[in-house]
Amino acid sequence: MIHSSKIKLSVALATYNEERCLADCLKSVNGLADEIVVVDGSSTDETVKIAKDFGARVIVTTNKPIFHINKQMAIDECEGEWILQLDADEIIPSELADEIRQVIESAVSQSPISDCQPKIANRFPVAYWIKRKNYFLGKWLKKGGQYPDPVIRLFKKGKAYLPCKSVHEQMEVEGEIGWLKNPMIHIPTPSFATYLTKSNRYTSLSAKELLDRKIEINLFSFVNFLFYKPFKTFFSLFFRHRGFLDGFPGFVFAFYSGLHHASAFIKYWEMKNSSKKIDIEKDWI
Repeated sequence: MIHSSKIKLSVALATYNEERCLADCLKSVNGLADEIVVVDGSSTDETVKIAKDFGARVIVTTNKPIFHINKQMAIDECEGEWILQLDADEIIPSELADEIRQVIESAVSQSPISDCQPKIANRFPVAYWIKRKNYFLGKWLKKGGQYPDPVIRLFKKGKAYLPCKSVHEQMEVEGEIGWLKNPMIHIPTPSFATYLTKSNRYTSLSAKELLDRKIEINLFSFVNFLFYKPFKTFFSLFFRHRGFLDGFPGFVFAFYSGLHHASAFIKYWEMKNSSKKIDIEKDWI
């Protein structure tokens, strides 16, 4: 273990059954990270072994419905001056790795980089947006709101955190936020079957949020969740954000993104009206 005073960059991940993609993710930060911290939600596959093979410090815990709880746990365990939080299905290309090195070195010397670390009001960014290239149905999506798809992933320790309230939330940052030029690679759904599995999980979490909000079930909510929201989402992604330029994959992505609202509402209705107790957090596969 490198002494904490010499750890410039920590990589933080939360995992659960990620043997399919974890090795590619960790390989991409080889030579970039001074330490790797993995919080694993009791995986039943080879995830923990793969993480340890890459020298990661692994902490095993339970698999939380709000996965960001484990992500924040990994962040809290990091000792580096800077933290790069990744998902197991994300890859850091060499160009982005070089840019991250430049940002960290520039922060140490307190001198700005000309085009990727601007000085803002005599202050330096403490966190950075990173663009993502998303892979879906054999295609890199360029439209439909799927590029640049920015996420806050690189930040100084103690300057950013996850609220841990929603699966789609962004980091909250105390200070200035900059932008990196080079994108990361994101392969969340290498097959459509994987997409459907993840969609099932996300709609279950959305149904739980509807339950927590005590949404009334009436004519208005039926129309809102089964017709208005799905149509609005599809129209926004496919037409307003020009998802049609991505061809059939763009259509499928927009269509199923709209169905998310309807599926979540139907699960919510089932929880409220079924005589049998429905545990959607366990009904994921």
